[in-house]
Amino acid sequence: MRICKFLNNCAIRQVILAVSLVFPGVASMPLASLAEPTHGIAMYGEPALPKDFSHLPYTNPDAPKGGTIRLAEPGNFDSLKPWVLKGNPVWPILFQPGLVAETLMERSIDEPFTLYGLLAESVETDPERSWVEFTLRPEARFSDGSPVTVDDVMWSYETLGTVGHPRYLGAWSKIEKMEQTGERSIRLTFNEPDRELALLMGLRPVLKKSQWEDKDFSQPGLEIPIGSAPYVVDQVDPGRRITFRRNPDYWGKDLPLNRGMHNFDVISFDYFSDSNAMFEAFKSGDIDVWRELSPLRWENEFDFPRAVSGEVVKSEIEHERPSGIMGLVMNTRNPLFADWRVRQALIEAFNFTFINNTLNGGAEPRITSYFANSTLAMKPGPAEGRVRKLLEPFADQLPPGVLEGYSLPEGSDGPLDRAGLRRALKLLAEAGWTVQEGVLKNAEGRPFSFTILLNQSGSAMRTAAETQQITDIYVEALRNLGIRASLTLLDTAQFIQRTNGYQFEMAWYERALSLSPGNEQRLYWGQQGVTEPGSRNWMGMNSPPAEAMISEMLNTDDPEQFNAAVQALDRILTAGRYVIPVSYPPISRLAHRSTLLYPDKKPLYGDWPGFMPGVWWQEAKK
Repeated sequence: MRICKFLNNCAIRQVILAVSLVFPGVASMPLASLAEPTHGIAMYGEPALPKDFSHLPYTNPDAPKGGTIRLAEPGNFDSLKPWVLKGNPVWPILFQPGLVAETLMERSIDEPFTLYGLLAESVETDPERSWVEFTLRPEARFSDGSPVTVDDVMWSYETLGTVGHPRYLGAWSKIEKMEQTGERSIRLTFNEPDRELALLMGLRPVLKKSQWEDKDFSQPGLEIPIGSAPYVVDQVDPGRRITFRRNPDYWGKDLPLNRGMHNFDVISFDYFSDSNAMFEAFKSGDIDVWRELSPLRWENEFDFPRAVSGEVVKSEIEHERPSGIMGLVMNTRNPLFADWRVRQALIEAFNFTFINNTLNGGAEPRITSYFANSTLAMKPGPAEGRVRKLLEPFADQLPPGVLEGYSLPEGSDGPLDRAGLRRALKLLAEAGWTVQEGVLKNAEGRPFSFTILLNQSGSAMRTAAETQQITDIYVEALRNLGIRASLTLLDTAQFIQRTNGYQFEMAWYERALSLSPGNEQRLYWGQQGVTEPGSRNWMGMNSPPAEAMISEMLNTDDPEQFNAAVQALDRILTAGRYVIPVSYPPISRLAHRSTLLYPDKKPLYGDWPGFMPGVWWQEAKK
């Protein structure tokens, strides 16, 4: 995490960094006077790219501008404000860099966590990262031609931090003071140790104060936001379609950070009620890109005319990011799921091998932990070394398996995993649930029954048909235990409303995780999410050991200690038995119009926000 650009001599910088890693006391020496503005900031060490870099390594600086790319989204929308909790917003505005709102710094998806100046020409912080200061570029402009000012930044940060979506509230609570330090400079001072905050403060969207200051910002709406990004909202058909047009007067088009980016004149998103309709639109040529989630369909269902003729091609994009978590989450706010033995029994009843063979031909690996597929993943077997040292003080608060080692049941090739069901019945009996006249009941005679909530539009990683097929197989397996589970399908708006308020028993759940986990982990698993709506803590976990591991991640400047803290957190999450995990795709499968191209160099994160359509372009007409 240490910013080591503060010394004038490169050799001295390297010596002090090396010594600080061996003797942590040296790292606390008062070096604040050596801080100076720099072009970027990294979680550890220095940014990979020098101050005079010409373009990001995964872009094509010679990519031609022009053309249209037509994309698709499931569900619908009723708001253009993804920065607040209420409403069903156009999510690409938030998650696709370059659409509408910009941030002070921009993330490189070829490094675990490094930011380079966008609206800000420089960033400055002290060695302890107790404060951070940004200086705006004098040429930064909103799409209406007005300058982006410190006042806009300060208003945006305070508004998002107080009435915005809960994702912004946690970091804002750690701001001791926000002040203007110059005509174009803003400094934020923190009230507690958290080395990630200096980066997070560079990633807040900057909105135009005069557009919103006299309105209730917390309410959703279809007013077109004025931003400073390369694109502006062009046309809106609520719930059905939104189109973004590249701004020819975009202030930052010549920045090295943007070279080779934002190449299309028009980006459109059409909304579909279900994935089948979306796929049919792709096959007929009404949309240009299709992310295929099923390896079986990838192999067997791309023989339609446009694919056979070569008008559509298939691309596989590798990545090195964690698997994240995906599957059925149990809401422990409900006493039914409060006992870990019950949760483990429900995991035992999920026959992963049969389900994976049925849906994927067994082609995809299972999610074995939250950070699987990365160096941050917990190691098999008992906890050792630094990981064990971090966990042992909390031994009496940890669920079984955290220290000893935990692994998921494999299941069987047949539809009925008898061994798993026997283990499940034993665990349920220990928890007070027995089969009485074919129905699982507790001592009071209450039947074990619950409802599984699904989004009828599917999810980011699974179609609605796939989530329902997975759940149907699971529900049938539960019947063998005397458990009665039922499905409830909701439209996207209702699903969001119910899950934001934790009004469900079990639901389909997905969380993408990065190579640089930090403050967002509290939004995902922190105790505040047990009661406060809108967090990602759908399982309702309240774990002091998990909170302690997150604090360790945020405050250490030792990369090895950081990795150990994440691996320890991974153990707590996985052995907590909150989610019944399914498989994950180790690659992204993109079918697309053959005239749509992307660079040969793939970023570390692969197909991640900022990659498509960010670095893609349309083949120039011959």
